[in-house]
Amino acid sequence: MCGIIACVGNKPAAPMLVEGLKRLEYRGYDSAGVAVVADQGLEIARSVGRVSVLESLLGDDGPQGTLGIAHTRWATHGVPSEENAHPHSAMTKSGHTVALVHNGIIENYQTLRKYLAESGYDFTSQTDTEVLAALIAHLYDGDLEKAVQGALREVNGAYAIAVVSDAEPHTLICARKGSPLIIGIADQSYVVASDAAAIVAHTTQGITLDDYQVARLCAGPVDRHSTDGGPWSVEFRTTTIDNQRVTRDIRQLDLDLQQIELGVYPHYMLKEIMEQPEAIRTCLRGRIDERDGRVVLGGLSGYTRELVRAKRFLLAAQGTAYYAGLIGEYLLHDLAKVSARCEYASEFRYRNPTIEDDSVMLAVSQSGETADTLAALGEARERGALGIGVVNVVGSSIASETDAGVYLHVGPEIGVASTKAFLGQVLILTLIALHIGRRKYLSQETVAEYLHQIGRLPEMIERVLEQSDHVRQSVPQFVERDNWLFLGRGYNWPVAMEGALKLKEISYIHAEGMPAAEMKHGPIALIDEGMPVVFVAPQGSQYDKVISNIEEVRARGGRIIAVGTEGDEDIGSYADVVFRIPDVPEPLQPLLSVIPLQLLAYHAAVQRGHDVDKPRNLAKSVTVE
Repeated sequence: MCGIIACVGNKPAAPMLVEGLKRLEYRGYDSAGVAVVADQGLEIARSVGRVSVLESLLGDDGPQGTLGIAHTRWATHGVPSEENAHPHSAMTKSGHTVALVHNGIIENYQTLRKYLAESGYDFTSQTDTEVLAALIAHLYDGDLEKAVQGALREVNGAYAIAVVSDAEPHTLICARKGSPLIIGIADQSYVVASDAAAIVAHTTQGITLDDYQVARLCAGPVDRHSTDGGPWSVEFRTTTIDNQRVTRDIRQLDLDLQQIELGVYPHYMLKEIMEQPEAIRTCLRGRIDERDGRVVLGGLSGYTRELVRAKRFLLAAQGTAYYAGLIGEYLLHDLAKVSARCEYASEFRYRNPTIEDDSVMLAVSQSGETADTLAALGEARERGALGIGVVNVVGSSIASETDAGVYLHVGPEIGVASTKAFLGQVLILTLIALHIGRRKYLSQETVAEYLHQIGRLPEMIERVLEQSDHVRQSVPQFVERDNWLFLGRGYNWPVAMEGALKLKEISYIHAEGMPAAEMKHGPIALIDEGMPVVFVAPQGSQYDKVISNIEEVRARGGRIIAVGTEGDEDIGSYADVVFRIPDVPEPLQPLLSVIPLQLLAYHAAVQRGHDVDKPRNLAKSVTVE
C-alpha cells in the first residue's frame, strides 16, 4: 500500500522521483504527487490515477531542484482526489512551507485536527496526513528536524514519512514507526523509499530505521552561494524522536535491478510464475542435506530445543499467506505431530487468545510489513510465545520483531497477486515441520526421502509450467462465466482457496474455494448448467472421495476443470479439462497443484482484458489494519 520516494543531492529531483514512483506502482494506489524545493519555492503537483497522468502534468519542464518527495496513495482517509493526494503541505508562522508524504495511519488525527483548527489552521483535505503536516508547520521554529521530532511525540499510530521545507532547501527529514523506510546512500546524494525497488537503480547501499527513529539528510554545495556547482557536502545523522543520537549500520541491499525488470515477459505475474523453479532452487540452497536426512535452517539454529518442546504452534497470516499457513497447519500436524492452528491475523488479537506455555507463533508474510500479522505477532510475544518469522523481505518489520525466523529468498515479488512467495512460504513451512519431526519421531530414512523429493521440485515445477499454453487454450470456454467454485480435500483444500483468490484478484470473476465435502452443505445450490468447478484432485488418500464430489457436480450440469496426477487416466473421463502434476507424497502436492491455478487465473485475466499487475482496489503490502 502506498509508496514513498524522496531524494536530496546533486541531481535533478523530479526525474528521479517519477522513475521511483513507476517502480512502486505494483504496490497499488489511486493517486500520486511530487513536491520539489525549487529556486522559487516549493512546487507541488498532484493527480488522480496512474503515475503517467502525473508525469504528463509535470511535462518536460517540471520543477527544477535537487530536493524532493513523492508518493503514490491508496485511499484510507478520504476518497481518491487531488485534494487528498500526497504530498500535503502547510504554512509555518514564518511564512515558509512544509511538505510531507506519509505511509500509515495517524490514529489520533481527529483530536489533533480539532486543536490545529482552533489554532487557525484551515484544512483542505480529509486526510490524517495533512494534520501531521500542519502539526509540523505549527511547531516549526527554524529547525525542521526538531519540528518533526516534536510532532511525532504527539501522534499515535503508524508512519513512514519524508518531510521537506523551502526554509531548508538542502535538508530532507524522514522517520518511521511500524511502516518500512529505507535510506539509500548514493554518490553525493541520498534516496529514501518505502521499498528497495525504488532505489536500486541509484545505489545498493543503505540503512533502515527502527521505530521512533528520525534521519536528517543534507546534501548541498559547500559554498551555498556558488553559481557554478562547486564541491558538494553530504551528511546524515539519526536520532530518536526524543533527539537521542543513535547509530545505524550501512548494509548491502538484497536486491538488484535485473530482478525487478520485466525482461521478455508481458506482465510481472507471468514472469514470477515462470521464475518459480529458480526461486525454489534459491530457497533450498544450503538448507537440505539429503544424505543425512537433515534440514538446515540457520535462522532457527538457536531455538531447536524450544521448537521441539513446544506444545502448540500458532500461525498468523492474511490473504495468500493465510492459505500457505493452513497448509502449514496440516504439515505440522502430519510431519511433526504437534498441535497447530492457523488464524487470520486480523482476528487473532481481538478475541483475547489463549497462549499456553511453550507456544510458538509463526508469522507468515511476503513483505514482512503486513500490519495485521505484525500486530498478531506482537500480541503473541507479549503473552509469552516464541515469535518466528517466515518472510521474504530482508530487514522487514516482522523480521525485526521476531525472536528468530527463516527468509524465503525467492527474490522480489512485484506482481500484486502473490505466486512465487506462496510457494516459498509453503516450502519453508514444510522444512520447519520436517526439522521438528526429525527431532521427535521421523526416521532419518523418512526425512531423507522427503528431502530427495523436495530437491526434485524445481524440475517438476518446470514440467507443470510447460502446460501454460494448454491452460491458455482451455480458458476461452469458461472465461465468460462470472461464478466459479474451487474444491479440494486434505492438503489441497487450502490450494483450492488460493486458486479462487487468484481468480478473484485479477480477473474479477466471483470464485469461492472450500473443502470439497463442504459443497454439499449449501454451495451445491449454486451449481447450474455450465458453471465452471475446479477440482484439485491429485491421487492420494482422499482421491475416491473427490471423484464422488466430481460426480455430484457433473450430475447438476457443472463443467469440471481438474488438476490431476500424471499417469492418472481415470480423471480424464470425469473432467472437461485436465492439468497434470507429477506424482509426489501428499504433503508436497500443494507445491505443484497450485501452479496450474496460478496460470488459470493469469490467462483468464488477460483474456478478459484486465491489468494483471495492477488489479483494482488492491495493494501489494497492506500496512494498515
